[in-house]
Parts: sequence; structure tokens; C-alpha cells
Amino acid sequence: MVAGADQPSGRAVDWLDVRGVQLGHSYGGDARAWGQDAGEVRAAADDPMRIRALTIARYEKGRISEVTDEVAAEEPLELRVDGRPLAVIMRTPGHDRFLAAGFLLSEGIIQTARDLQEIGPAPDRDGFPQPNALEIRLRPELENSGRPWQRHFTITASCGVCGRASIDAVLDRVPPISEQITIAPTVLLGLEERLRSSQPVFTRTGGLHAAALFDPTGRLIVAHEDVGRHNAVDKVIGQLLLQGQLPAPVSMLLVSGRASFELVQKAVVARIPFLIAVGAPSSLAVELARAAGVTLVGLLRPHRFTLYAHPERLRLAP
Repeated sequence: MVAGADQPSGRAVDWLDVRGVQLGHSYGGDARAWGQDAGEVRAAADDPMRIRALTIARYEKGRISEVTDEVAAEEPLELRVDGRPLAVIMRTPGHDRFLAAGFLLSEGIIQTARDLQEIGPAPDRDGFPQPNALEIRLRPELENSGRPWQRHFTITASCGVCGRASIDAVLDRVPPISEQITIAPTVLLGLEERLRSSQPVFTRTGGLHAAALFDPTGRLIVAHEDVGRHNAVDKVIGQLLLQGQLPAPVSMLLVSGRASFELVQKAVVARIPFLIAVGAPSSLAVELARAAGVTLVGLLRPHRFTLYAHPERLRLAP
């Protein structure tokens, strides 16, 4: 993570007052143990929110042995707007306010950080903060505008808000990206290794996706991990939004795994002209990238990659 980023603290309460630019540390989950009996999941001592330790049976070379292993944490996060449920996101705890802000921007509920007044822990019926729920206060004009936040939806780690938007709907919200940035192929070829070096939880568990933003020279700006690619991207976008760094027209977004329609949509909304994926894109992702002016790169490997949309931004040596 970048210096000064929202770092896990193990505390159950986190809050953010955007108006005063006061930053707390809001995280779902806590440092409690999940049980010490064999086979039960418990929090890892050094990263209790994002990593769980458990006893497993491992088969190797004809033998089964009992060992302790680590898995990535996944818990639900409920988002509420003005006390009304908006969404339940299955995510890796930590950096929840970035996730919430990025989600709100990607879904068109807010347009800028000024639309947010406060993100804080949602109280339970006794008034105590809940570790896996955030209360969001918007500008009064937005809360009273009749926007459809009453609609409930669950975002799973694999599919996001599946099939909810179309290419026309995206382009009705934001115009195509026309930024003339160009990137040398050698810069793209070195990005996957830099992404791997920014994935401490994946290194230990093998169970998280990652998203990272780079400048045109390949310098890492910010990176986040999560059980869902969409969540990792929302955390990146949300951090940029709350730190006043959006739009990001001179940057590249790299994601682990495949490139879906929703990931291209998030890049368009954040005005990021390059979306690069370690995996392959879907057909609808390619269609949206071509229509929205996003250079879409897939199948990134140390010595090659595939350009699916707007290859003119690749700067070849004369």
C-alpha cells in the first residue's frame, strides 16, 4: 500500500467526516479469535481482519497430515444511506470507507467527493457501532432527490452487480475517454511483477484479487486486495476519490484475473484510459472499451500481451 493509505488497525470502529477531512479508521471485523479447536477458523495474530488461520488436512506424497493454513477473510459489509439499506457487499474487511466511496461513484449515486458528507459505522439497535455496516450521509439535495437507493442488491465476490448496466447506460452518464496518453510496451510488461509485490495477503493465502493504479512510467500509485476484483477496484477508486485524485486521465489500472464489463465501466467513470488484466476480457467488456475510449489490454505476461481496444495508445519505438 502507499504511504499514508488507510491501514488496518484491528479496531472495530472507523469513521470519516468528508467535510472536515477528518480521517478515522473504519474497518469491518475485529481482532477476536474465531475459536481455538481443531478445524475452526480463527483470526491471524498479525493481520486479524484480512487473514484467518485454520487447521486443515493436506494430502501429499501418499500421506494426509494435519497442518495450520491461512485463508483470506470474507465478510458481508452492509451499506446504508440515510438509514436505509443500499447494498450488501461480500468483501475482505479493511479499507471499507474506500470501498464504499468507490462503489457509490461507480454506481452513479455520487459524482464527486463533495456529494459525501459522512461515512461512519452504522449503529445497532442499542446505538453501538456495528463492525460490518457503514452509514453514509449524502448532501441533503441528493438524499431528497428521489434517487433509487431503496433498491436492495448483493454484490458477490465474483460477479458484482451482474448485468445491471448496458453500454448505452454507461455512456449516458459519462462521455468516452479521449485522453491521448501513450505508453511504451516495456512499461506494460513490467506491471504484473509490481502488482505481485503489492499483494501481501495473496502471498500468504493465495485467495485474493488485486487492483493497482500506475502512472505512465510504471510507478505504483495505490494498490488494494480483496476477495472480489470489483471490490479491489472500488477500493482503489474510492481512495483516489477521497484524496482528491480523480479524475485520473494519465494512469493505468491493472487487475488480477479477467476483465469484465463492470471493471471497464469503473475505469470509464474514474476517467482511467488504460485497463490491463492478467486474464482475458469478456466480449461485452471489449465492446464497452471500444465504445468508451478505454485501451483494454488482456492476457498480460512477462513477454507479451493482447490489445482488445484502442491500440493506438501503445507507443512503439521508431
